[in-house]
Amino acid sequence: MKTPKVALLGMILESNRFARPATEDDFRSLTWLEGDALLQEARAQTPTLAAEFAAFVRAMDATGPWHPVPCTLAASHPAGPVRREVFETITGAIQRQLAENGPFDAVYICNHGAMVAEHDHDPDGTLMALVREAVGATPLIVCTLDLHANISERMVAACDLIVGYRTNPHVDMIERGEEAAFSLRRCLASGQRPQATLEKPPIVPASVTLLTAEAPYGELINYGQQRQAELGGSILNVSVFGNFVFSDTPDNGLAVVVTARDDPAPAKDLASDIADRAWANRNGFVRHLTSVEQAVTIAENRKRAPVIFSDAGDNPGGGGSGRTTELLAALHASNAANILYGSFFDPELAAEAHRLGKGATFTARFNRSSGPEVWERWDLPFEAEARVVALHDGDIVGEGGMTKGRRLHLGPSVALELGAIRVVVISDRAQTSDPVFFHMFGLDIGSADCVVVKSRGHFRAGFAPWFAPDRVYEIDTAGLTSPVLERWPFENIPRPSFPLDPDTQWNDPRHG
Repeated sequence: MKTPKVALLGMILESNRFARPATEDDFRSLTWLEGDALLQEARAQTPTLAAEFAAFVRAMDATGPWHPVPCTLAASHPAGPVRREVFETITGAIQRQLAENGPFDAVYICNHGAMVAEHDHDPDGTLMALVREAVGATPLIVCTLDLHANISERMVAACDLIVGYRTNPHVDMIERGEEAAFSLRRCLASGQRPQATLEKPPIVPASVTLLTAEAPYGELINYGQQRQAELGGSILNVSVFGNFVFSDTPDNGLAVVVTARDDPAPAKDLASDIADRAWANRNGFVRHLTSVEQAVTIAENRKRAPVIFSDAGDNPGGGGSGRTTELLAALHASNAANILYGSFFDPELAAEAHRLGKGATFTARFNRSSGPEVWERWDLPFEAEARVVALHDGDIVGEGGMTKGRRLHLGPSVALELGAIRVVVISDRAQTSDPVFFHMFGLDIGSADCVVVKSRGHFRAGFAPWFAPDRVYEIDTAGLTSPVLERWPFENIPRPSFPLDPDTQWNDPRHG
């Protein structure tokens, strides 16, 4: 067998339709790597880029000779729709690199799958179609996607194999990158052409209902893995995508992608089976949150066990600003004590604290430069007397959960003491899903009575050593990621869809 020549590329962005547009600076501040620099970073001991991309490269390295052709990998923190010129710059570079370095035996695409562009509801599908056009019909195209991807027919048509995460909180990125590599090796060796099937029941759930340790979503994924094992090797992959509702696209909705090794019949049957189970259990995709008032009451109760709150309406991991102060203000005005709160994205406040130095006291002014844009309407100013507890340059390595082992650059960061609350302030917007956000300052999570994180769900993996599921509360705060779907002016999501439209009927010929 000849040494396979494999192009490596991707564009990673989870788009919240209502958030600030993603600019070139957003990508360059996280990942924008090309050529040898991309391959070198993927092989680094603690890479800064997507874990599945690095895992794919390492798995290919470990399983035999290959000829990698690193093109472009660009990634941004979750934000709004990508600017058209940015999308065209990145895809133009990829097209040029493919044209200059072909022909190829295969392509690996590392995307998120829930990207929106100013001019395109489905830029992930557009990118995949451009890649297919560039390399031709013969090369295999394998792709890894986040389980919050919004799957389109065009994505499935362009790729031979789509491998989705199976965990939420996301902790299986390495395994999925390895799976993509191993499956590619298997297909190249056998000469078999995978056959994918897509099923989409009319369910558009909020992300808070998509935890994989719970029903119904976790049960769907587990059932898919069980049936794949029982089907005697005929199925190459089963991926159940929950969607990212805030993208607000015509392709939103729960999606089942089943890929057969060659004969598509068992894949079609299994995809329909999983979709039927999702529809039968659709009422499980509804979640009830804890109000801010209830949260304050819980925090003030000194007799209960320690708890952790999710500031659910302001999750930077879903496009949230990381700057809303509603819950902070309510807790600061209460009688609650011994609280850790992280992490606020406020570079100006962090810079001021660094100028003043450790031990300094001053009036901490949050959101002093909030503007008039619609996506800033919840970033309300808040002031409190504060003491600088600790300072850090923000260069850290993740300790647990989805960022374990990954290098993070948070910029100048500070821990402030606001009375009974110790608040972490960072200079690069990121969700607090990892205990290192507190540990870098020497703050002891285990001794806190209440921990509050700006994260929707990924914190559950990172903070599991301290907080069992029954001590986790999702707080109904306002912001760009509020999971109360009735509050949002969705314009593009397919309607009717459950639970937005409770009386939705599935007009599938198999359901009458």
